[in-house]
Amino acid sequence: MDTVTDLAALIDRHAGADGNFDTILPRVGVIRSSSQTEPVHTLYKPSCCIVAQGRKRATIGETSHLYDPAHYLVVGVDLPVIGAVTEASADAPYLCVRIEFDRGILSEMLPGSTRHDDNPAAARVSATTPQLIDAAARLLRLLDTPEDIPVLAPLVEREILHRLISGPQGGMIRQIANGESRLNQIGRAVDFVCRNFDTPFAIEALAEIAGMSSSSFYEHFRAAMAMSPLQFRTQIRLQEARRLMVVEGLTAAEAGFRVGYDSPSQFSRDYVRVHQETPRRDVARMREAAGAN
Repeated sequence: MDTVTDLAALIDRHAGADGNFDTILPRVGVIRSSSQTEPVHTLYKPSCCIVAQGRKRATIGETSHLYDPAHYLVVGVDLPVIGAVTEASADAPYLCVRIEFDRGILSEMLPGSTRHDDNPAAARVSATTPQLIDAAARLLRLLDTPEDIPVLAPLVEREILHRLISGPQGGMIRQIANGESRLNQIGRAVDFVCRNFDTPFAIEALAEIAGMSSSSFYEHFRAAMAMSPLQFRTQIRLQEARRLMVVEGLTAAEAGFRVGYDSPSQFSRDYVRVHQETPRRDVARMREAAGAN
């Protein structure tokens, strides 16, 4: 059995059904989908996504990334992503392992890392290597011997991080490890927006949080996130509004006010621009789809 087939079998077995599942391995999850999916708005944590079967598109701002068994995705900060599985079937489901980054571990592996990237991107795709696939498979294989996880999982996790650091994504990984890197400066502003998306704020306030001038902050934020700070806030607001309508049953007007909109008409305009449907139609379609599954 070749390594990527082995990894696919492990993901399929430990996922068990379609969905996104955490495992007992620290910071490790598995994802399975037996069909193509419509674009779904979600928040990606700093992580690496390694695909064993199928293909997915992650759209961030105006940039789209395709990743599959030949390409892995690395995300450096919390990111609102429009994700869609583009290649999957009942016989060959989309299968992916997600490994979230621990900045403490990265800092231990990269002590005193000060290398800067003047234009850090918050997400990138690179070619997968057999060594990375092999390490991911060995990590998931530990799920069959949970008594080995406390001793062996940290070793394999560090091997995976070492291979990422040594590869074309090494610059981004170093940015994550360096608390004062451009990417982490942007990350502080991102964290503030994620926690305060429902209240007004000025770009100058975000720039101060990031420790940059307003003009430098705007330039670096847009380069890293592929969207402006206000566009980012809109993505976070609409993501939460959609959840409030689908899960908690709020009306569009109630959800809009809850996430910080003063004008229902502005909320609807933003919603249609991002989701290509009115809130009512979009929520009805999502509930119908959920009832069919």
